[in-house]
Amino acid sequence: MKHTKIYNSVTITRQDKHIVIEGPVPSDTLAGYEMHSALDAFRKPKDQHEALVEIAALPEGRIILARDSTQIVGYVTFHYPDEMERWSEGQMDDLVELGAIEVADEYRGLGIGKCLLKLAFSDEQMEDIIVFTTEYYWHWDLVNSGLNVWQYRKMMEELMKSVDMVWYATDDPEICSHPANCLMVRIGKRVPQSSVERFDQLRFRQRFMY
Repeated sequence: MKHTKIYNSVTITRQDKHIVIEGPVPSDTLAGYEMHSALDAFRKPKDQHEALVEIAALPEGRIILARDSTQIVGYVTFHYPDEMERWSEGQMDDLVELGAIEVADEYRGLGIGKCLLKLAFSDEQMEDIIVFTTEYYWHWDLVNSGLNVWQYRKMMEELMKSVDMVWYATDDPEICSHPANCLMVRIGKRVPQSSVERFDQLRFRQRFMY
């Protein structure tokens, strides 16, 4: 994604908390913030902080975060697909993964996740790319949320729909391994048809093998 990274920032007030939503945040700025101890859905907070700094340093990497003063309380990541996954096989420079979205427990229910996505997709350059996200139930916080797997799935779908991401079918084995898992996609208005067709081939690799 060879685009200029245009920084945006908004401040929201929720329950007497003043939360800054900003990004894409440069890696050196990210390194100076601290990670909330509850941001542990994917890795230990310290390790995830290091991962965010590394992603922000990538040419295509984008981190949009929510912070309370200098403490990161939520974030969303954008980067090229992992080389180990099928989504990288098309070698598409206009295919980007929304890799993770997470909000610390005590800040949930304040609309921060939606604000993170809204800021990310307010960038006009998003119309030049296909953004996809793979939702896996084993990353979901069913215990603290009090939701069952289908309620959580619906919540994630509604969150992604707030920025016009929609459910797409696929034969990817990992996504198909559980009916609650899903692929959600947003195709930018200026994405060429050739890229859409290449993405379709990635979604249904078995169909195009013969």
